[in-house]
Amino acid sequence: MPTHAAAAAAALLLAAFGLTPSSAASPRSAASPPRHTAGHSPTAPSRFVPGPCPKTPEPIAALNTARCGFLEVPENRARPGSRTIRLAVAVIPAISAKPAEDPVVFMAGGPGGDTFDDIPFLVDSGLNRDRALIIMAQRGNLYSQPNLACPEMDRFYAESVGLGYASPQAERLLLDSVKKCRNRLAADGIDLSAYNTTENAADFAGLRTALGISRWNVYGYSYGSDLALTYLREHPRGIRAVAIDSVTPPQVATLPWTWSSAREGIENLLEACAAEPRCKSRYPDLRRTLTEQVRRLEAQPLTLNARPPRGGDPVKVVLDGGALLNLLVANAIPPPDVPAAIEELAHGRPERFAQARAAGSVQVVGENAHGLTESVACSEWVPGSTPSDVLRAGRRAFPGWPDTVLAQAPQLPFQHQVCRIWDVPDRTSLQRVATVSAVPTLLISGTFDTKTGASWARVAARTLSRSTSVQVPGIGHWVVPQSPCAQRVLASFLARPTAPDTGCVAGLTPKPFTIIPK
Repeated sequence: MPTHAAAAAAALLLAAFGLTPSSAASPRSAASPPRHTAGHSPTAPSRFVPGPCPKTPEPIAALNTARCGFLEVPENRARPGSRTIRLAVAVIPAISAKPAEDPVVFMAGGPGGDTFDDIPFLVDSGLNRDRALIIMAQRGNLYSQPNLACPEMDRFYAESVGLGYASPQAERLLLDSVKKCRNRLAADGIDLSAYNTTENAADFAGLRTALGISRWNVYGYSYGSDLALTYLREHPRGIRAVAIDSVTPPQVATLPWTWSSAREGIENLLEACAAEPRCKSRYPDLRRTLTEQVRRLEAQPLTLNARPPRGGDPVKVVLDGGALLNLLVANAIPPPDVPAAIEELAHGRPERFAQARAAGSVQVVGENAHGLTESVACSEWVPGSTPSDVLRAGRRAFPGWPDTVLAQAPQLPFQHQVCRIWDVPDRTSLQRVATVSAVPTLLISGTFDTKTGASWARVAARTLSRSTSVQVPGIGHWVVPQSPCAQRVLASFLARPTAPDTGCVAGLTPKPFTIIPK
């Protein structure tokens, strides 16, 4: 699993939509670009302004030959005179000497993650082999201006590994960090209501015309699939084909929905172990063992010191039932090692889970745009549900687990309380709409995906009349960088959108599970 996809296991909202506090994050700079560059001006069409490529903490080779700059757009298209904001753009040339004329534009997960950090995985997956690859940091993200980073929340996430997952202290500190960030962003004059999927989609429509591109292809994963489907619904002109990976249909993206995805991914992993003779023999009742460990740790949490996976001094970590569940949802432990980790935990060896929890103590302050995360979550995902709805969904997903674990949506703890502080308008009537389209669409899912369950691709496909769906066994969230077969399917789809070659998927099986000696 690529480092970044594993680390996606780590910002606040990735469990359900591709965001989480980093569990194995790559190095980052805490430096951020200026918050604003342009003042208030009449609403104007999008404009591309050439400029230097971002200076990333770790050099990205593909940027050496890229054409970079900013897309200038109104912050809020519904308000005349809205200020202008700037979105960082890179156009990476194709490797082929005779590339196709229609490029691929990428829509990152999150919302709020560093888009430019995804470039190496996209290039390694062949996205720019036969056509140019266009990257744009979504509004509010790192390298765009303003950057809606929340260092207050980053510091909370680093500290939270030493607290009970849903403890009163964790709740108090989280809400305090959210309030401080929101107040600071509002004092900077940022219109938080404008950081939403509708405006994001309009930004990409503006980018196509500003770059003078007649037709392009779209590839998005996790929240980027939600964004891509919104874009296809609202701005279909100029779209040749759409590929979505780890699918989040806009019409189902709600807080209780996260429990169904968590259950599906975990159940598929447990069933895969039961179907592998060596795994079944060594871990004969893994489902019961997992339930026992969640219940035991929730009743009697473990407090211990653990060293982060990338090194450094040991840190205090607390393992309780909520932490155990969320480490599984975050793919903080590689899927082949999960049965072994559960078995070791049951026999008094919690080191794998403790080390995975310790990884969250390493937060790069300013990397994640929590302001975009919360503005999307609180306007589009949370409204219309109650804490009781979340608890009921948790009980359906994992009968017999403690209510204290099931009361918090996976990786979205205390989200209703967070949204009362964030205070942005309800946009669900605009956003929770199925996309109906005849544009060729490829839907790619991983059977071990605990954030966006594989079965949800079928929901999205119902209204996409020229769609092709593939499920890749044994892969978690963000499939393409982890699967050479998925990379071949995507390349075939981009070459022939109405007739992709999906033959390599047949016969695929999950990687063998780790078997520890008795």
